[in-house]
Amino acid sequence: MKELILSNIHKKLGAKMVPFANYKMPIQYKSGVNEEHNTVRNSVGLFDVSHMGEIFISGERSFEYLQYISSNDVGLLSPGKVQYSYLPNENGGIVDDFLLYMISKNYYLMVINGSNIEKDLNWINKHNVYDCKVENESDNYSLFAIQGPKSISLLQQLTDTNLSDIKYYNFKIGSINHIDNIIISRTGYTGEIGFEIYVKNEDAVNLWNSLFETSIELKPIGLAARDTLRLEKGYCLYGNDISEDTSPSEAGLGWITKFNNKFINCENLEIEKKTGVERKLVGIELIEKGIARKDYIIEDENENEIGLITSGTMSPTLKIAIAMAYINLAHTKVGTEVYVNIRNKKIKANIVSIPFVK
Repeated sequence: MKELILSNIHKKLGAKMVPFANYKMPIQYKSGVNEEHNTVRNSVGLFDVSHMGEIFISGERSFEYLQYISSNDVGLLSPGKVQYSYLPNENGGIVDDFLLYMISKNYYLMVINGSNIEKDLNWINKHNVYDCKVENESDNYSLFAIQGPKSISLLQQLTDTNLSDIKYYNFKIGSINHIDNIIISRTGYTGEIGFEIYVKNEDAVNLWNSLFETSIELKPIGLAARDTLRLEKGYCLYGNDISEDTSPSEAGLGWITKFNNKFINCENLEIEKKTGVERKLVGIELIEKGIARKDYIIEDENENEIGLITSGTMSPTLKIAIAMAYINLAHTKVGTEVYVNIRNKKIKANIVSIPFVK
């Protein structure tokens, strides 16, 4: 297990550290998941998500290379813009989902899931017939996410970069608390206003500490609240809601699947888009008491298996149990009544629209 650069700081703050993506990560702090969750929804919180992978790609044919290995249209990017995309595999599934940053012409940053770094590198290197330079800088960068309604006000106290000018899914390279060459990205995984900040490891402690020295109260937030926050917004988690065995059409990722350029397995994915799928990722709200967890079976009123839970929790905002699940297409209409099998008990639930929290 790797240690975060800030591991000792997290422990001093009372974090419960658990194994995740080959790191010991803070799952929650002393205040607990619900309070951390509500802090981000109502004020501002700080996540250490330095387990994520940073892969820099450059070369004269880097544009062609990225067009071929990713699902979205890289041609829509310009320097300073970010794009959500995924790596399609050859069997109709997803190798990983990621953010793609265009830093300059022929120079990109791919931010991938921490648990998939080795797998993703093997995949992209396998398809690197474009003589591009692929640099894994994951062990040299720390990544902090400042999320919540007060994030702009807090961060603006530490930087001359006009944060209000950074639009959603855009970024700038600037200074924070006199630390230079920081990527300040208007992105996040909570559905709130916020920024993701990429900093070299040698400056990570200094940056983290400076964020707690503004006039706005800031609290550290763990992975557990990150999960409840993203689930309320219906954001997919790799390994749960999307995987090597889930198609983008099933997962509702058609909006980042662009067929105006050739990419890996695009022909089969386009056929699937036209012919349709047999199941779909949907939202579920439990009517009766219980929490739907990953891999719980969903049944119809006649106890026929019709689906499977991929992610589930008790929503701190709504105070009800919510989940995402793959359901047979015939049962995916909003308002359809289904049953979640929880320890051999049929718990009544409804199909609802995503996001759960608007």
